[in-house]
Amino acid sequence: MRVVDFDGTVYRGESLFDFYLFTARRYPKVLTVMPPVLHNAIDYKLNRASLDRLEVAIAAVGRRYLDALDATPGTNVYRLIDEYWDRNIHRIKRWYTPRYDDVVLTASFDIIVEEACRRLGIRTCIASTVDPVTHEVTWLNFGDNKRIRLRQMLGEGTQVDEFYTDALYDQPMIDMARRAYLVKGERVRRVK
Repeated sequence: MRVVDFDGTVYRGESLFDFYLFTARRYPKVLTVMPPVLHNAIDYKLNRASLDRLEVAIAAVGRRYLDALDATPGTNVYRLIDEYWDRNIHRIKRWYTPRYDDVVLTASFDIIVEEACRRLGIRTCIASTVDPVTHEVTWLNFGDNKRIRLRQMLGEGTQVDEFYTDALYDQPMIDMARRAYLVKGERVRRVK
């Protein structure tokens, strides 16, 4: 089985952040929800905040962001996601040729990345999950949560032949895989 991280690995950029900017151009009101998560992300990168604190901030901001979009008259989040991928599917990196049996394993929200997977012909997308009604983040698929969720979804005995990522914080998945690759831009380098 080949498992690939999405953002920074097969997609050039961070799809959740890029989608946020895409919607902010149309609906500037959503700009007000971003500062807390940026503050927490910087603190996390500087080792001044725990991953738990970052997870709480991302969950809260994700909910407020989707609430703000839904509260804007005439918006439809799913239509915006379609428009976003109409304009951005070209950002899939050249090195990546999708296979129907690939597994995309990402921290980005399912409602955004699942559409890209559908367009790429990928059947299995394991992502952070958002309740479509309440906008609550019900699972943050980050760090060791990726390994946990992969096994929950595909079975305890799941074997990963190849894993591709752009970040070493995916170490639990690197450890689980028979072979692992680090992706920087279009360069793919075996690290295990």
